[in-house]
Amino acid sequence: MNSTFDQPIALITGGARRLGRAIALGLAKEGYAIGLHYHRSIIEAEAVAAEIEEVGTKAILIQADLTKPAEIEKLFRQISGTKSRLEVLVNSAAVMRPGRLGEDTPAAWDDTFALNLRAPWLCGQLAFERMRESGGVIINISDAGSNRPWTGYAAYILSKSALETLTRLQAKEYAPKVRVNALAPGLIIPSEDIPEQTWEKLNARLPLQISEREESIIQAVVFLIRNEYITGEVIAVDGGYRLI
Repeated sequence: MNSTFDQPIALITGGARRLGRAIALGLAKEGYAIGLHYHRSIIEAEAVAAEIEEVGTKAILIQADLTKPAEIEKLFRQISGTKSRLEVLVNSAAVMRPGRLGEDTPAAWDDTFALNLRAPWLCGQLAFERMRESGGVIINISDAGSNRPWTGYAAYILSKSALETLTRLQAKEYAPKVRVNALAPGLIIPSEDIPEQTWEKLNARLPLQISEREESIIQAVVFLIRNEYITGEVIAVDGGYRLI
C-alpha cells in the first residue's frame, strides 16, 4: 500500500460493526481517512467502506486477528505503507462472552483478555511509535458497567475495568505528545444475545431518555480529539446508567 492521502488517518479497530462502524463513519465526516480494521466481517466492512467513500474521504480496509500480536504488527505496517500521518487510534474491537467465574474456561478467558486488553496495549504501543513526533490521540472503548459485578460476564467486566487502568498508564507514559482517554458507553446498541424485553426494561430505567445514542458516542470521540487539555480520563456516555 503506497498511496498517500491528503487527510490524516483515524484507525478504528472493529470498525465494520456496531459502535466501531458508527465511529468510523462519524470521523469520516470530520475529514479523516479511515483505517477500517475488521476480523471476519468482510461484507460489513466493504459496506462501511463504500459509505465512507460516499462521504468524500478514503477507507483503508485492513483484516487482522487482534488476538495475534504478529497480525497487529502487520496491521500497523499497512497503515505506515500509506505514507500518511496516523493521528487517531480508536480501540473499539472487543468481545462480550457470557461466563461466570465458576463456569468459564481458561481458553475463553484468555481469548477475552487477548482482544479486550492485550490488543489495545499493543495497538497503543505501535500507534505511539508513529505519533510520538507529530502527536496524536488514542481512545479506548470501555463500558459503563466496567465497575459493576456482572457475575454473568466475569472476564468481560474484568477486562474492561483493566482497560481503564491501562488508559491511565498509557496517558502518563505517552504524554505530552499523545493523549489517551477512554469512553465508557452505556446502553447504546443491544447485544445480539439480549432479549428485546430485557433491553426495553433496562432502557426504561435510564434517567436520560435519548434515542440518538450512537451520535452521542461520535460527539464524545470528536470532543476528546479536539480538546487538547484532557488525558487519562474515562468519560461515561451512558444516559445516566451509572446512576441506577
